[in-house]
Amino acid sequence: MQTRKKYIFLTFLASWLLLFFFGGDQLRRFGFFSKRKAEARRNWPRWTDRSLLKSFADPEELQSDGDPSLPSPRAQRVARLSVYKNSRCRMETCFDFSRCEKHGFKVFAYPRERDQPLSESYGKILASIERSRYYTPNPEEACLFILSIDTLDRDHLSGQYVRNVDEKIRSFPLWNGGRNHLIFNLYSGTWPNYTEDLGFDIGQAILAKASFYTKSFRPGFDISIPLFSKDHPQRGGERGWLYQDSIPPKKKYLLVFKGKRYLTGIGSGTRNALHHIHNGKDIVSLTTCKHGKDWEKHKDVRCDKDNVDYEKFDYQELLHNSTFCIVPRGRRLGSFRFLEALQAACIPVLLSDGWELPFAEAIDWGKAAVVGNERLLLQIPSAVRCIHPERVLAFQQQTQFLWDAYFSSVDKIVHTTLEIIKDRLLPHRSRSRFLWNTLPGGLLALPDFSTHLGDFPFYYLQHGSGPSKKFTAFIRAVSLACSLSQPILRLIQAVSESQYCAQILVLWSCEKPPPPSRKWPQTAVPLTIIQGRRKLSDRFFPYMAIQTDAVLSLDEHTSLSTSEVDFAFVVWRSFPERIVGFPTRSHFWDAEQRRWGYTSKWTNELSIVLTAAAFYHRYYHSLFTEYLPAGLRELVDGLAACEDILMNVLVAAVTKLPPIKVTQRKQHKETVPQQVKGTAGAASSRRFTQRQDCLNQLADWFGYMPLVSSQLRLDPVLFKDQVSVLRKKYPRLEKP
Repeated sequence: MQTRKKYIFLTFLASWLLLFFFGGDQLRRFGFFSKRKAEARRNWPRWTDRSLLKSFADPEELQSDGDPSLPSPRAQRVARLSVYKNSRCRMETCFDFSRCEKHGFKVFAYPRERDQPLSESYGKILASIERSRYYTPNPEEACLFILSIDTLDRDHLSGQYVRNVDEKIRSFPLWNGGRNHLIFNLYSGTWPNYTEDLGFDIGQAILAKASFYTKSFRPGFDISIPLFSKDHPQRGGERGWLYQDSIPPKKKYLLVFKGKRYLTGIGSGTRNALHHIHNGKDIVSLTTCKHGKDWEKHKDVRCDKDNVDYEKFDYQELLHNSTFCIVPRGRRLGSFRFLEALQAACIPVLLSDGWELPFAEAIDWGKAAVVGNERLLLQIPSAVRCIHPERVLAFQQQTQFLWDAYFSSVDKIVHTTLEIIKDRLLPHRSRSRFLWNTLPGGLLALPDFSTHLGDFPFYYLQHGSGPSKKFTAFIRAVSLACSLSQPILRLIQAVSESQYCAQILVLWSCEKPPPPSRKWPQTAVPLTIIQGRRKLSDRFFPYMAIQTDAVLSLDEHTSLSTSEVDFAFVVWRSFPERIVGFPTRSHFWDAEQRRWGYTSKWTNELSIVLTAAAFYHRYYHSLFTEYLPAGLRELVDGLAACEDILMNVLVAAVTKLPPIKVTQRKQHKETVPQQVKGTAGAASSRRFTQRQDCLNQLADWFGYMPLVSSQLRLDPVLFKDQVSVLRKKYPRLEKP
C-alpha cells in the first residue's frame, strides 16, 4: 500500500515538472499576469513582413477600431430610439385598416400652405400622388395621408431644412399620432455622424426613406426607397442603355468606380480602400479628394496623384464600357450612383453594409446586383470574375427591367411605394414576388384582376399554358337611328359562324333603348345586349359578361368575313399580349411642328391597330379602367375617336411591342355619322385633328411616346400562291 502511494506521488510530481519546463511560457500568457496580458494585446500583430503588406494596409490601420469621430454602437442605438419611438410598429398595430374598408385604398395629400418652402423633388412627389389612380381630394375617403410639409432633407445644415415640423404636424387634426400617414425622406442626420435623426417624432407613420439602415427599418411597415436627384424626371424617364442589338460580347472594363474620396469621417474607410483593387487595365478605381471647402487641410500623400488620374477618364464613358460598377456607401448608405448604374446596365456591386435595399420587400436584388461586404473589398475582383457570361447577361437584362419598371421616374418610385402598401392591406390578393420581378412588373399586374399567372397575357410560356380557345365578340352600336341596320346584322351573322366564337356582346350606346329580343337575329352562340352610358371609354370597361381571354372589338359598320375572323384569332393566340387586327394607322414625329403626327395613309410602317376590328386580351379592359387615372378616361370621352389610340398606347407601354396587322379582304374605311354626311370632308378633317391632339396629349401624360412601329403583316400560308384552292385553309380571303 505504501509503495502504491509512493508511485502515485512520484507520477504527480513528474507531471508538474514537465508542465513547468515545456508549458510555462503558455501558462504565463494564459492570464495569470494581467499586465503581461494587456501588453501582449497591444503588441499584436507582430509583423515580420511589413514591407510586403505595406502597399495594402499599415498595421496601425488594422489595429484601429474605426474612425474615432464615429458614434459608438450605444450612441447609435440611443439616436435610433429617439427617432423611432414606435420601433415595434407593424401594419397590424400602427395602421387603422377600418379607414380603407368603405372607399378602398385612397390617398389624400394635405393642401399646401402659402409661403411654405417646398423643394423641387418633394413637389414632384406630391404631383405623383395627385396623378395616381388612388388620389382623392376628400380626406373623409382617404385610407392614407401624405404631409404637405417637405420632409425630404432633414440635414439641419441644409438650406431646404424645414424647422418646427413637430409643432406643425401636431396642429393637423388628421395627424392622430401619425397613424395612416406616409412620410418621405431622402436625407437624414448631419455632419459628422449622419445619424437617422429626422428632427421630429414620426409617431406611428410609415417612413419611406432612402439610405435606410436595417437596424432602424421596421419590416413590413417602413419602405426603403432609392436616393434620387432633383433632376430625376417626373414621368416617363429615359430608357435604359442596353439595347437588343447593342450587347457587346465583352466590355472594355470589368469593374469601375469614379467618385469622391472622404479623408475623414463616416464613409471614409470604404472609399479610402478602393485604390487597392485598381490595376489600370480591366479594373479602374478612381477617387478624388478635391471636394468640399477645406479638402487641402486634410489631404494625404495620395491626393495629388489621385486627382490627376481622376481627370483622365470620363464617368459616362466608364459606365457605358464596364460590366460591373462599384456602388460604395457615401456619407449615407445610399447614393445617386445606384440608379445611374441600373440605367447604364452596369451591374451594381454594392459596398454598403447594413443598407436596406430599395423596395426589397418586392424586388429580388439577387438577380440584378452583387451585394458585397465592405470588409472583404479585396475579394470583389475575383468574385465578379467567377460569374458566368450567361448570368452576367441575365443580370444586365434585369437591371434594365427594374430601371424601367420602378425607378426611371418619380412617378414610378412613388407609385411603387403606394402599391406595396396596398398589397399589405389584402395579403391574400397581393402580388407575388414573381409578378414584381418579371415583365411587365408589379405596377402593371393588377391583383384586383387576378393573382393567378394563367389569367394574364404575359406569362403563358412561364406557366406552361395558353389562352382560351374561344373569343367574345364585343360590338359597339352608336347608330343615331337607334335601330338595327343591315351592316350590324351582317356582322353578327359573320362572327357567329366562326368556329372559335363563344358569345356576342352588343354595347348599346344609343339614346333610345335597344330593340326587343325578337328583332335580333338568331345565332348559334349566345347574344347579349349591354346598355352603355354613351361614353367612348365604355367599350373598354371590364364587363363581367366577358368570360373568354380573347376579345374581338368591333364597330357596328365593320365589314368582316368569317374566314378573316378565324385567321385573325389563330394569329392572336400566338401573340396574346399584343393587339392583332385589320385597319392600321401610324404615327411620326413632325420636326417642323415639333409635335407628333398621325396619319392614315398607306405606308410601309404601322404603329396603331384600330379597335374597330381587333383582337386583344380581356385583361386590357381592367388595365384601361383601373390602372389609368380618371383624367385620361375623361380625355378620351371628350375627344372623338381617341379611345382606340389610348388602348394602343397602353398596350405598347406595357409590352414595349408593336401591334400586328393581318390580312384583310377589303380596305377599312372610317365611317362618318349620318347627320354630317353632307359635310363629310369637314367632319373627317375635324376627326383627324382630334386624333392628332389626342396622340400628343397622351405622349405628354406618359412622358414619352410608347407606340412602337412595325413593318410586319401576317398572311396565311399559301396566301395568293399559285396552288390549288383546295389546298388553302383560308381561300375566301383572296376573293375580292
